[in-house]
Amino acid sequence: MSRRETCNVVVIGGGTAGFAAACSAARQGASVRLVEAGSKIGGVMSFCPGMPWGGGYPLGTSIGGIFAELTDRLAGMNPPCAQVRPSTLENFGREVLYDHEAAVFAMFQMLEEAGVVCHLGTFAGQPVMDGKRIAAIEFYDRRGPLVIEAGMVIDASGDGDISAKAGVPYSLGDGHGNMMGVTLSFTMINAPWVRVFAKDDPYFQAEAAVGVAEGRLHPDLAKLYLMRGFHPDSVFCNSVHIRGVDGTDPQQVTAATQEGRRRCHQLSRFLIECVPGFENARMVELGPTVGVRETRRLEALHRISGAEIAAATKFPDGIVACDNPIDDVMRGEGEMTHAAAVASGSYYTIPFRTLVPAAIDNLLFAGRLICADPIAFASVRGMPQCMAMGEAVGIAATMALMAGLTVQQVNSDALVAALVQRGVKGIGDMPLV
Repeated sequence: MSRRETCNVVVIGGGTAGFAAACSAARQGASVRLVEAGSKIGGVMSFCPGMPWGGGYPLGTSIGGIFAELTDRLAGMNPPCAQVRPSTLENFGREVLYDHEAAVFAMFQMLEEAGVVCHLGTFAGQPVMDGKRIAAIEFYDRRGPLVIEAGMVIDASGDGDISAKAGVPYSLGDGHGNMMGVTLSFTMINAPWVRVFAKDDPYFQAEAAVGVAEGRLHPDLAKLYLMRGFHPDSVFCNSVHIRGVDGTDPQQVTAATQEGRRRCHQLSRFLIECVPGFENARMVELGPTVGVRETRRLEALHRISGAEIAAATKFPDGIVACDNPIDDVMRGEGEMTHAAAVASGSYYTIPFRTLVPAAIDNLLFAGRLICADPIAFASVRGMPQCMAMGEAVGIAATMALMAGLTVQQVNSDALVAALVQRGVKGIGDMPLV
């Protein structure tokens, strides 16, 4: 016999988008349940320790909202657990580095304070449809089946399994099945920054060329993405990218994770033996699984395009500002790119309509499920933007519930005004700078 629970809003996925969606909906007075398959809130930032929040400072100014609140909470700890620094990557601006365990703790605190009920270790199974509505969702945890009935559903799962099963059309990757490479990351400690970063070679290409030529490094490691970690003399290694993995296939993710472990250990040994500054370093915090950047992108009322972001379009229903580069990671046979998305000194906004399906009355989505073409997706997918998307759909869900509307009927002007009131910058009549 299935256990049954009821709430106003159920959020699927506890990454940065799901966290913000649950927080914002609960703060509006809704009863909210947040369902996460893993053991932590935070998504990629909790299992890729050291992954910075890049994209939260278009034109050098914070996007505000829940992202700024979380950053300020961490920076205000004693000792501080977050710091804003310039990125070492091409065409990126400022980014937030943080202690990832402190960040997870702070996110749990914010959910508790808002009254969100969290279900960890819980997997989404099937939606129960009632015409054009999702009446309930069947979940599974170690105690067995669990059915949650909710007035509104927010899919922040990254892969969109429930949305797809509910009938929302989608594309995989670039529309031809090519998805960005998945990545396994780790940290090296006891690596003095003054020596590691002494040379003017941000991607360590000279050393990497030797490793590839000698067969000690995989050919895709021609550039090494090594960044100063949050803690002194720690180096975050975000270099091991694996191509051609379908992130919706658990078997492929499992195989890619083991291949990633092999390459990470090879890279760690190479750094210790061949790169100045790493002689006494050691690997810590190897991620438990690869981070998946791209799988399903759901169809919505609007599909944001590369042309629109290049034109620095400020949409009337824009819910977050962005100037991220086109950060494409080895999609198919392609290389890594960090090409500028907009002209210097410009930014664009992400419209709410990219998160609203056409035919399901009580479903919204956020994060990397956004409806975007391949070029635009490579820019909009930053964690701060995902957090802001979650904040927007959390508020929109409660607006629809309170007014007895479908999600397609939500007044976008009222939504933007509500976000501005909560300190979101660069949208509506709130200037970014």
